[in-house]
Amino acid sequence: MTVVLEQVDERADEPATRDERIAALRRRLAVVPARGGGVREAAFGADGLDARPREGRTGCVVPVLPVPPALAEALPRGGLVRGTVVSVAGASSLLLGLLASVTAEGGWAGVVGRPGLGLLAAVEMGADLGRLALVPYPGPDAVDAAAVLLDGLDLVVLDLAGAAVSPSRARGLVARARHRGGVLVVTGGSWPGAELVLRAEVGPSAGLGPGHGRLRSRELLVAVHGRGEAVRGRHRRVLLRCAGPDSGGAAVGWEPARSDVSGAGLPGAVAERGSVAL
Repeated sequence: MTVVLEQVDERADEPATRDERIAALRRRLAVVPARGGGVREAAFGADGLDARPREGRTGCVVPVLPVPPALAEALPRGGLVRGTVVSVAGASSLLLGLLASVTAEGGWAGVVGRPGLGLLAAVEMGADLGRLALVPYPGPDAVDAAAVLLDGLDLVVLDLAGAAVSPSRARGLVARARHRGGVLVVTGGSWPGAELVLRAEVGPSAGLGPGHGRLRSRELLVAVHGRGEAVRGRHRRVLLRCAGPDSGGAAVGWEPARSDVSGAGLPGAVAERGSVAL
């Protein structure tokens, strides 16, 4: 069951000040249910931060969050490095794949904004919705909501919805991600200084004929840019393929395309609100 950690409505009989809204959000975060219907106990210190180390299914702190295997080779360290900021743009399947990979491996994720996020598509990619917290309508303090979620979750998606974030607030959120060991994924706008920039474009599909057929697969072209090891840019062509009814796994799988791309065919800019329907 997905946990909806909605920011309180100032018109309702709820706390109205900024501090009260953040406190209410933190209280809701403290009881996020774990797999199997348990309750996730919070351990907030005097500074309001969750002091517990984050652990994977093996019981060890994982320095890199998982990504779809078909994308791992295109990333500098094979995943999303904890304590960093990642900018994601283009086809929404890329974002859904990241959420699915983290929650399927036992991690916790949250999404601030994006009320129309395709949760069914995420489930078809293997997401565990019991490990996903949503703040679909954060109000004017989306950055504050993301900061609270970074205190206790592994991956936090912040949708800017075209809004600008001041450099001072951006630096504060980056410092929080680094201190807490989480990954901040920014969508819906630019984030200066992001360590990694992922852009996705929808490619050709297979299975559909003129007026008949069923969609079996669709290509996704992913461009990777960033600082350090990723500065020169890398590109990956992957397939989102519908699995058979007896596959026993996710309904939609990620696999490398037969022929990868050198990058010449990828545009420099991708529409932020693009989507893939599988």
